[in-house]
Amino acid sequence: MASPKITVIGLGYLGATHAAAMAELGFEVLGLDVVPEKMRKLEQGQAPMFEPGLEELLRAHVAGVEGSTGRLRFTDSWEELGAFGDVHFVCVNTPQKHGEFAADMSYVQRAVESLAPHLHGPALVVGKSTVPVGSAERLAARIAELAPAGKEAELAWNPEFLRESFAVKDTLHPDRIVVGTDGPRGEELLREVYARPISEGTPFLVTDFATAELVKTSANSFLATKISFINAMAEVCEAAGGDVVKLAEAIGHDDRIGHKFLRAGIGFGGGCLPKDIRAFMARAGELGASEALTFLREVDSINMRRRAQMVELARDALGGALLGKRIAVLGATFKPDSDDVRDSPALNVAGQLHLQGAQVTVYDPKGMGNARAVFPTLGYADSALDAARGADVVLHLTEWSEFKELDPAKLGDVVAARHILDGRNTLDPTLWRKSGWTFRALGRPTL
Repeated sequence: MASPKITVIGLGYLGATHAAAMAELGFEVLGLDVVPEKMRKLEQGQAPMFEPGLEELLRAHVAGVEGSTGRLRFTDSWEELGAFGDVHFVCVNTPQKHGEFAADMSYVQRAVESLAPHLHGPALVVGKSTVPVGSAERLAARIAELAPAGKEAELAWNPEFLRESFAVKDTLHPDRIVVGTDGPRGEELLREVYARPISEGTPFLVTDFATAELVKTSANSFLATKISFINAMAEVCEAAGGDVVKLAEAIGHDDRIGHKFLRAGIGFGGGCLPKDIRAFMARAGELGASEALTFLREVDSINMRRRAQMVELARDALGGALLGKRIAVLGATFKPDSDDVRDSPALNVAGQLHLQGAQVTVYDPKGMGNARAVFPTLGYADSALDAARGADVVLHLTEWSEFKELDPAKLGDVVAARHILDGRNTLDPTLWRKSGWTFRALGRPTL
């Protein structure tokens, strides 16, 4: 029997990675996106965002790129997509609604309603987007209503668990595969699609629709809670004179707790955790279970408070006034090895400092273009050294390895004053203090 043909709808961070990975696994893949510029880049084998390993994967498989397998093509035709595919992955964005906590489902709804009328034979539509629980059941009914194939056009829910900067690895070698389905056919087809990772030992979990939808939001809520917990402990350490880094190390040795996601700093950001926990709270309220997730409000509050605390640390380092002071900000992305500045704590802090009268210069190894688009009024430099030139204080806000390797003496030669604030707790205080720097970090002693 021939391998199923795969389509991917939405070619952003999730979709582009998924499409390239499916081609790598040996499938014929057809991708669609409504943004022409994104499609043009992909057709040339170029990634629409920075993600380690993605561009190499695209060049290996995009049709028309020299030496490629040609297994990955792109189209803007829903009719072609429907005729081509046996398995259709929906990978569009579900951003936070403007002015609300709830998720905006309009992109998912539009994708399903555009595809379904072109499903004339047996087909499986697979949702990968993060959606409020209850969405899959509603979308399954809509597909059955609109598809000429009727009940032969089915839905499954297969949440993604990608970590930015590890997305290619997480797609090809996932730590688990979750499939929500209401019939055997979805499970059979997805076992075929994921045959290689399953053969390598990846657990394959089959659930109902609601559980599959809840897995992603539950996982993100747990991770967000763990980050905010250690940041709350940082607040207590600051008040009590403790060291949150040593605290995290000590409690992390308990294997029930573990060391991961226990680094105190300016908190989490990005396109997933903040919006997902807010959408989860909103949906729980709609279901009449709002009290179950009230703790997430405090998780969100602690997270946002760390950004404000970083601004106050900078103010303290400058003698109480920001107006006219020169501040170097190292990092603009929400995490290293990414160019993503969505809800970035680093860029948020830089923006707050600028709005309060400081002259802020930012440097980031990969996120400069996206940062400029969000905050065009900030200053930008081509290197950490250039950003720090004449600075009254340096803020380390994204934990790029490049910043960890900076020479404190060389940086000290170009600044106006040797003050550094470590917002990520990854720099070595002893090393910087030896070079005459005043070193401060969230949740750590001043000496």
